[in-house]
Amino acid sequence: MEDPGPPAEEHRFGRLAPFRFPSFGFYAASRAAWGVGMTLLQATLAWQVYALSGSELQLGVLGLVRFLPAIPASLLAGAAADAYDRRLVALGAQVSSLACAMALAFATVGGWVSLPLIYGLVVALGAASAFESPATSALLPSIVPRGIFPSAVTVVTAIRQLGFVTGPALAGFLIDAFGTGASYLAYAGVTATAAVCVLAIRARPPEGRGREVSLRAIAEGLRFVRRQQVVLGAMTLDMFAVIFGGATALLPVYATDILQVGARGYGLLAASFDVGALAMSVLLVVLPPVRRAGRTLLFAVAAFGVATIVFGLSREFWLSLAAYFAVGAADQVSVVMRQTAVQLATPDELRGRVSSVNMIFIGASNQLGAAESGFVAALTNATFAVVSGGAACLGVVAVVAARMPELRGYVIGPAPSREIGSPSPLAASGK
Repeated sequence: MEDPGPPAEEHRFGRLAPFRFPSFGFYAASRAAWGVGMTLLQATLAWQVYALSGSELQLGVLGLVRFLPAIPASLLAGAAADAYDRRLVALGAQVSSLACAMALAFATVGGWVSLPLIYGLVVALGAASAFESPATSALLPSIVPRGIFPSAVTVVTAIRQLGFVTGPALAGFLIDAFGTGASYLAYAGVTATAAVCVLAIRARPPEGRGREVSLRAIAEGLRFVRRQQVVLGAMTLDMFAVIFGGATALLPVYATDILQVGARGYGLLAASFDVGALAMSVLLVVLPPVRRAGRTLLFAVAAFGVATIVFGLSREFWLSLAAYFAVGAADQVSVVMRQTAVQLATPDELRGRVSSVNMIFIGASNQLGAAESGFVAALTNATFAVVSGGAACLGVVAVVAARMPELRGYVIGPAPSREIGSPSPLAASGK
């Protein structure tokens, strides 16, 4: 595929230029379906675990069970995505997720579901997601030219957020109207849709395709991340901010015990995060591309922390919805800035492995954040867990801003060097 040049040329094509490439439409549709499925599944699992146990501690355990087995799986998955057909790697993971969903649905409807069974299947779901995410993330730069890649990222995140908005609300409606089993069946359906869309994608094979999946290949990717300070800094900032600032795991507690709004209110509350993210995605599509990504990332994470504190203190449902909407909007800016930087700063032959490291950071932020929230809430209370987490998030921003001037001045620029371990041209300072 011909590369039209640096990202500045995307102005010539327009922000919807990625749709000139048919495979981009299939890719975007697969991300929308996968977004519906993942948020629907997360909301359903959290609701069922809390309904079975009545324990905030078990919500924390749920996060750990999903995250910890995914660490070794992610590293292996990244090497596989650089060695084999990325579409087939993603497809295998999606089929595995579908099988786990069917098992959860049958166990729930049959009345023999239990926490050990849920946790066992969550381990398998976590491993499947660890293979799916690096493979699909690394596909996008092989579908559209580099010159319009920032627009492609922005458009995909907007479309995916539409799926994220639908998932939690759909989970709340299905659980309330038909039961938890119906929610798992809906997840199976959208996962199958995502798999069909992935099969329809046509993309360049990775340049390193045919290499062996080995410890040496995995180490090569880790070395690249360690030496690319902008990439490492963006990943680190996002991970620790969300670990401390994440309130998602405690939404069932807020909906049931604090705000007392029931299953449908829980669905709306969970969806408000994704509505905020969707609104911000649309705004990012309309506005000119952001070039000073480092500074924007720092401001976005700071806003994330402030909104989290407001949500934790709120006792009015409308204010909680507004605060969690703001949390989602700030998080979406962070997602777009980080994903654009990571993908553009990485040579194609390393994108699977670097994406896998990024997914480990994301998994750590989401799942360890859920564990941190659950454990702190069990020791104190839900309000203290959320508010203290938001304050810690602001502390992380202050430390990173002070200690990483390269990230503060990072500006999206030209293509990176293909020499592994060499400084990336993207790690440029801008005054």
